[in-house]
Amino acid sequence: MPISSGWRPWEKHFTVVQWDQRGTGRTYGAAGETLAPTMTLERMIQDGVELTEYLRTHLHKDRIVLVGHSWGSFLGIHMAKQRPDLFYAYVGTGQVVGRTTFEKAFELTIARLQARAASVGNSEALAELAPIAARPTITPENRLIAEKWSSALAQPPADRLQPAGPIPPRFMPDFSLLDWYNWRKGVAFSTKYLTGRDGPMFRHDMASIGFEFSIPMFFIEGDADGVTPGGPAEQYFNQIRAPHKEFVWIRGGDHFVPFNRPDEFLAELMSRVRPFAGN
Repeated sequence: MPISSGWRPWEKHFTVVQWDQRGTGRTYGAAGETLAPTMTLERMIQDGVELTEYLRTHLHKDRIVLVGHSWGSFLGIHMAKQRPDLFYAYVGTGQVVGRTTFEKAFELTIARLQARAASVGNSEALAELAPIAARPTITPENRLIAEKWSSALAQPPADRLQPAGPIPPRFMPDFSLLDWYNWRKGVAFSTKYLTGRDGPMFRHDMASIGFEFSIPMFFIEGDADGVTPGGPAEQYFNQIRAPHKEFVWIRGGDHFVPFNRPDEFLAELMSRVRPFAGN
C-alpha cells in the first residue's frame, strides 16, 4: 500500500485492485500465525479465485485482467490455468517458472560478485567464487560463500526497490505503525511457507501444469532483473500455446518494473492488453 502511489495514474484507465493475501499485511494482522496450516499454494489459488468471483459481482464484470508480479506471477499463472473463464488476459512480470528461475539468479549473482572482486583485486574472493561459477548450483555451502562475499564486497542486493517518485510518509493516515509491523511480520511468515527455498516456487516447475492456455498471455520483463531473470521465463513462454501471446522486454528494467517504471508498464498494458479487455 505505501508504494501504490506509483501506479495511481493507471486508475484513469483501469480499476486497480490490490490483494493483501492470506498471511500478509492486514490479513496477517487479523489472523496471525493461526493461518499456518492453510499456507499452501492450493489454498492461495482458491483464495484468488474467490476474490475474483467477488470482484466480478462487485464490479459488474464478466472477467478481469490478472497481473501477477514475482510470487504473484507464480500464483497468478496457476489461477489463469485453472479458471480461464474468470480472466480477459494474464500478465506476468518478474515471472517465476520454478527452480530454474532461481538457479539462473544465483548464476548471475556469482558472476556479479566475480566482476566486483576483480575490480577491487580481491584474489581470495576470486579463488572461492571460481569453482562455484564453474558449476553454480544452489547448495547451502555455495549460498554461504555468496552471502559472505556479498557482504564483504558490499555488493548491492538485486532485490533493492527504488520506487518511482516519493513514498508517502511512514505514518500516513491510512497506513499506521501497526500496518508496518504486520507487513514485516507477514513477509517473514509468508516466506516460511510460500516464497522461501522450501516453498512451492522452488519445489514446483511451471512445465508441470502444461503449456496450453485458453486466454491471451503476456509477459512483461525487465532485462536487468537479477531476482527473477527473464531468460527462464522467455524459454517457458516460447512453449506456451494460447489464442494470443506477447513477450515484452523493458530495457534496463529490474525486478520491480511495475513499481519503478509504472508509466512504461502502463503504456504496455494500454497498447497490448487493454484491447482484449471488455468495456
